[in-house]
Amino acid sequence: MRDRVAVVGAGWAGLSAAVNLSGRGVPVIVYEASRTLGGRARRLSIEGLEVDNGQHILIGAYRETLAMMRKVGVDPDKTLARLPLDIRYADGFRLRAAWLPHPMNLLAALFTASGVSFAEALAAALFMRRVRADRPSEDRTVARWLDDHGQSGTLRSHLWEPLCVSALNTPPCRASAQVFACVLRDGLAGSSHSSDLLLARADLGTIFPEPAARFVRSRGGTIELGRPVRRIASDGSDFRVDGESFSAVVVACGPQHAATLLRDFPQLSGERTLIEALEYEPIVTCYLKYPESVSLPAPMIGFNGGTVQWVFDRGQLGSEKGLLAAVISASGAHEALSHGELTARIEAELRASWGSLPALEWSRVIAEKRATFSCRASLARPQGRTAVPGLVLAGDYVASDYPGTLESAVRSGVAAAACVQMPASDFASR
Repeated sequence: MRDRVAVVGAGWAGLSAAVNLSGRGVPVIVYEASRTLGGRARRLSIEGLEVDNGQHILIGAYRETLAMMRKVGVDPDKTLARLPLDIRYADGFRLRAAWLPHPMNLLAALFTASGVSFAEALAAALFMRRVRADRPSEDRTVARWLDDHGQSGTLRSHLWEPLCVSALNTPPCRASAQVFACVLRDGLAGSSHSSDLLLARADLGTIFPEPAARFVRSRGGTIELGRPVRRIASDGSDFRVDGESFSAVVVACGPQHAATLLRDFPQLSGERTLIEALEYEPIVTCYLKYPESVSLPAPMIGFNGGTVQWVFDRGQLGSEKGLLAAVISASGAHEALSHGELTARIEAELRASWGSLPALEWSRVIAEKRATFSCRASLARPQGRTAVPGLVLAGDYVASDYPGTLESAVRSGVAAAACVQMPASDFASR
């Protein structure tokens, strides 16, 4: 049947495209190489517990992601813990949004943050005003951008730079100021609840990938797990995906695999070059299971100056009590450590802040070496719409204002579905 659309990849981008297409009555087949939905944001089973391959954070500004969840029947208010912006560190720093109308809530947070002088808070408020008005006209590194705007001291070390690393998964000395400015504009300078932190109460598979698959299947679509796609070809009238015929294809797998699938399209050599030039950043999550008596002062605690960056108390988020998730984003010296050495170092940093801890019941390090693309300054990224009518790219790496996040993946999937919905005559003219 030729009037079908193939979606290659069942991550958040591919499933978002499939949901929108099947919701409009388009026959869809989703091919996924692994046997697990979700791509790089997926569920794992460890010691009898269902956890994620990493501690992913959403924010209130992720409107497309929240809308997509609702579309497949998931209520974000029930599945996500919504925490008003409250950044707490083990060293005593705290920045908390006040219960005031926007933007007064964030201004109050800056001026009441612990260890921050009035002059530093004023400089930060003026900086946020500039961010809200306009993004940097020329890209540069986040470190240089912060220098140019006089951002230093406690807010730089405990707010701007950690937010950069968390959002872009790229060190400030290499990260794109233009992309970071968009994150700040939408997250901190947006509406009253845009800066809210949204933490999943259960594993990520339950809040979108699995409901999305059910949605697609209920509308006649097919999800093929354990089906890697080897080749995409075209004779000019339709596409062949491993020999099967389709009218359009959404390539929503990881970029390194997408580049290989474009090899039979010489007109897409530019896209392949951009994809192959991408560099990648890791995210390491260390799950630490202590007795149930162990808990943090808040669901999320920051660390500064050591190896670990954030520690999450999964017991406060609906998982088993005593389960902590320690997160290290982006590349760094920690990559040279063995899993045992890394666990020992993280435990030492926890003890340095909180004193003695009971013996670990178990631990597990999950290292995603290619968690996201490295969101560097002046990075050229491929467009989702290609020069081949009916062949569309989707994924968090395609050109957008956002870094490699769940929101950018969902946005790309929505955009891809809009492209393949066009009649064939429209592809050639747009």
